[in-house]
Amino acid sequence: METLVIEGPEGLDQLTGKTVGPTEWREVTQSMIDEFADLSGDHQWIHVDVDRAKTESPFGTTIAHGNLTLSMVDGFRIDLVEVRSGFALGVNYGWNKVRFPAPVPAGSKVRASAELTEAKNLGDGWIEMITRFTLEVQSPDGTIGEKPCFVGESVTRALEARAG
Repeated sequence: METLVIEGPEGLDQLTGKTVGPTEWREVTQSMIDEFADLSGDHQWIHVDVDRAKTESPFGTTIAHGNLTLSMVDGFRIDLVEVRSGFALGVNYGWNKVRFPAPVPAGSKVRASAELTEAKNLGDGWIEMITRFTLEVQSPDGTIGEKPCFVGESVTRALEARAG
């Protein structure tokens, strides 16, 4: 799988618009959903009540929290984006336009692709990069969903490394 290799701010213009991925598939288990419910405090039945979800949910099973799906992006980011040089540090500045167009049923798998959509110099050595992450979902029977289960723009700010 190809990664987006960043070697300093001078190469960002050439990388803008480039899509990399998809990653390998990662399973989303009921155990992961339950642990996320405990961490977040969101124990809505559609996520944690397997028996009720079988009969009352339009999905026929429990589904992952949208924010659990979003949190998986950081693990996929490691596979998709590599910063080799030119920056002293990078910080997560937030998210733009986060959407969850399709559910992630328990026992399904997700994978990610990424596209650097914008890079701009903010001054004082800071560069802001916007990367669109798209996650697909594969049901336990192997069918890939028509819609992505997640689309969001990650905003990262990186401080250029200073010589000397």
